[in-house]
Formats: sequence, structure tokens, C-alpha cells
Amino acid sequence: MTPHLAVSSHPAHHPLDAPPHRRRRRRRLCPPRAARPSPSPTLRCRAAAASATAAVPQPPRAPDAAARTRVFVVSDLHTDYQENMDWVRRLAVGVGPPGAGGVNALVVAGDVAETTDNFARTMGALRDQFDAVFYVPGNHDLWLRREEDGRYMDSLEKLNALLDACSELGVDTGPKTIGDLGIIPLFSWYHKSFDKEKDLTSVRVPSLEMACKDFHACKWPSELGSDDEALALYFDQLNDKYNDAIEEVKKNSKQILTFSHFVPRQELCPEKRMLYYPNLPKVIGSDYLERRLRAIHNNAEGGAACHVFGHTHFCWDSMIDGIRYVQAPLAYPRERKRRMNGGEGWLPFCVYRDGFNPEIYPAIWSDYYNKNKREPENTQLAPWVAKYFRKYY
Repeated sequence: MTPHLAVSSHPAHHPLDAPPHRRRRRRRLCPPRAARPSPSPTLRCRAAAASATAAVPQPPRAPDAAARTRVFVVSDLHTDYQENMDWVRRLAVGVGPPGAGGVNALVVAGDVAETTDNFARTMGALRDQFDAVFYVPGNHDLWLRREEDGRYMDSLEKLNALLDACSELGVDTGPKTIGDLGIIPLFSWYHKSFDKEKDLTSVRVPSLEMACKDFHACKWPSELGSDDEALALYFDQLNDKYNDAIEEVKKNSKQILTFSHFVPRQELCPEKRMLYYPNLPKVIGSDYLERRLRAIHNNAEGGAACHVFGHTHFCWDSMIDGIRYVQAPLAYPRERKRRMNGGEGWLPFCVYRDGFNPEIYPAIWSDYYNKNKREPENTQLAPWVAKYFRKYY
């Protein structure tokens, strides 16, 4: 999603950098102090950015060199930006080799590139650097823009082309066991009814069609409209063909990692009053996705279940109802330069080394909600949001 909304040429506080709580001095996935964004011609529908400067990437701490199975996660690579493509090509330097006879695997939770050519170059580079690479599609991957517009009939045809490219490159888009870990990609798409929280009525919020480019850049068959749950249901049903493989993976694995591009729970996004674009929850997640991943993790013992997602560009790491939810986005170069979200040197995030890393890494928003109760009925705008709407609306 990329909105068309204009913003001022003057910087303003960003909600990701200024949550209303006192933060301890400790290492974060996101920067520990507020930053003032540089000017931008558009307001991102996500209302947030991710990751840090594109230095040679490093895991959040030095992995155990003896670990036989290491799984790194990342989302929202957006390698149509040359800086991001350069980051991908340098990735192996930071990751380093696994233990003797071990495996380095990478989970890519969607939004790799807008064009098929950049997608293939990116995934090929990643496949050269990792023993196994897993992928699910994101919304930007299915955009039909530039030379793509006449190349495919619609976004579903492009989806099939991307999956074919993955097959040729040796990138996994179905369930597989790596060591003792089962990795299960989950196809998904968002629907408006995912948003169950009270809307803000004190300000004029631009429409989804005006704010989010998916409504213009994606093309769907007539029976799959963006105004209902048809798309979300269609993408969820793409997972059905893997039911037998999922059961086999569950039987042969001690721990399970599922992953998607879209968000499975609304609690994994800040409340509307915290966001520059309060309607963001209507275009980020799927109830079908949460039900499906819960069914997969239903017998998981404590610490044995993890779900990785992307899309919103909020760094996230939290435990909800027995499942750990992680987002580790690279995002856009300008977002990293503004230090809106953070993690200099921590991507890709090593979530598993012969077992899930038990430490919950602090990230500004998940850290806030790990300590503070969510108040969806509270529609009083956060100070930075109120200031923004007073200035521009």
C-alpha cells in the first residue's frame, strides 16, 4: 500500500518514534529516541518505517557458531530501490556460515519487489547466500506497474509467474522441515472487516482508495473484489493444497514457524489514535489467517510456536495467547534514514538457532503494548496525530 496523500515540507514527529511511555536504556530493534522525519511528498499508509541504516547487516547478537540450524527472518525488502538491492547482495557478510554441517535458512515475509525481474534477481541473490529460502507474496509483489502492466492479464497471473520463478530458483513456497523446525508459509490477503476497533470521527480521514495504491496497482478478476472478503478468502484457500504436507511437517517437527505477509491480529498494529492514517487496520490483516495459523499451532507447547509477518513496517516481537509474533522489516531507504523504526545491524533477525531464541527483543510499539493495555475505545488522538491533522486537514 502506498497512499497518495500530500504532506508538508516540514518534518513532524512520527508515531513510531514517539510512543507515550518512558523507555529504558537498552538495546532495541527500533531506535530509543524520537526522530524528526525529513520532508516527504507522500504520507505512507503504514504510518511507520522499519529497520536501520543499510550498513553491512548483522544479526542482533553474534549467533552461536556451533548452531547446526539457524533461521533468519526479514520482510518488506522493496529491492526496486537500489540501496535495498545492495543490502541484499551484502547479506552473506553479516550472516556468516552455520556450524559444521549446519543449515542457514531465510524466511522472506513478502514485498520483495514490484517488478518480476527485480524479484527474480533478489530471490536468486538470496538463494545463493542461504541453504534454504522461504517466501510468501506481499501486495507490492503483485502490483502491475511500469512494464508489468502489459505483461500479465491480472495480479493472479503475476502471482503464478512469481511462484514459478521461485520453483526454478529453488525457493520454497510450501511447508518444509529444516532440522527440528517446521516452516510453513501461509498465503493471505487483507479485508476491511478485519478492523474491529472503533473508528475515529473527530477528524476527516481520507478514503482507502485515495490512500492506498493497492486499489490502483493490483488488478483482479471481476469476481474478486477489494470491497469484501472475497480476496482474503481466495488467498486463504490457496493454503488448502498443502494440508497433507502441513500435517507431515507437524508430525516431524519439534517446533513450528508459520509466516505470512499480512497481519493475523489487530493487536499487532498500534491503535488508530496513534496513527497518522487511522484507517490503516482496514488494509493490513485477515481473520482467515489467524484462524489458520492457530489451527496449525493448536498443540504447540510453550515456546514452540512462532509466526512471522510483515506489511506494516513496524518492528514487532511479542507473545499473544501462546504464540510469538515477529516482524523484522527492511522497508524503504528514506524510512531508515529518518530512523523511524530501527535496528541498525540487526537484520535479518535470527529467530531460531537449534531452537527459538527465548528472548523477546524490544521494539518500540510491541514493547509499549507489552507493558500497556490496549484501549481501542479511546479515540482521543495522540499528540503527534492531533498536530498532524490540525496542520494538514
